[in-house]
Amino acid sequence: MISIGEKGICRLSIVPVRADASDSAEMVTQLLFGDHYEVTDVSKDKKWIKIKIYFDGYEGWIDAKQNHKITDEYFEQINNSDYKICTDLTASILYHKNLLPVTMGAIIPISTNEIFAIEEHLGFNGEAKSLSARRDFDFLKNISKKYMNAPYLWGGKSPFGIDCSGFTQIVFKICGYNLKRDASQQVEQGKTIDNLENALAGDLAFFRNEHKKVTHVGILLDNQEIIHASGKVKIDFLDENGIFNAEQKGYTHYLTDIKRILA
Repeated sequence: MISIGEKGICRLSIVPVRADASDSAEMVTQLLFGDHYEVTDVSKDKKWIKIKIYFDGYEGWIDAKQNHKITDEYFEQINNSDYKICTDLTASILYHKNLLPVTMGAIIPISTNEIFAIEEHLGFNGEAKSLSARRDFDFLKNISKKYMNAPYLWGGKSPFGIDCSGFTQIVFKICGYNLKRDASQQVEQGKTIDNLENALAGDLAFFRNEHKKVTHVGILLDNQEIIHASGKVKIDFLDENGIFNAEQKGYTHYLTDIKRILA
């Protein structure tokens, strides 16, 4: 029986987090392996649980069968430990003597080829970096380009499907920075840059719709380029008007805000 206040951790490769307690509900985000959370509600039929993700405070519903309960002590240990984050597009975890594929952005409580044995036995075969270390633009650029051609997926956070703010969030997370989940939340973070002329590579560029709502975000690169998830993760040209797509021969998004996150 699952109860409100219980703690959990993702022990599958990817778990969809939905807007409502239904398989047909909109996917609003995803859990990747190692993401931990608190249970905030349980559906009447006990088949779904509402969770609050520790990293960004985002809430949504997951299938109760995909919940993995942990103790409060383990939850606090995760909060206070310098864990690793996977930097390979795909890697593998040896979990209870079975191989489990994980993707870039998975949280790994061990270093390469070490065994972690507190409540669980895990072995990791891949590349991972410390979550606590803040990285520079060159590292961020290399990580962002690993996602090139990843298909756009609303609510997605993996190389096999990702949305614009999921892309910026996970790239900055790997680089040691905490961004909120949605573009409308991310635009409230960081230092405001007045115009594109004063922007630097690594800044976030935001784009609003006709109702002045932030609906898109990307990462500025060198030479007036931007990497963003729109149809797929790709690099386009950016000027003071917005994103110019060479294939479509026109502007697809109109620039309104620039924020600096990198220290």
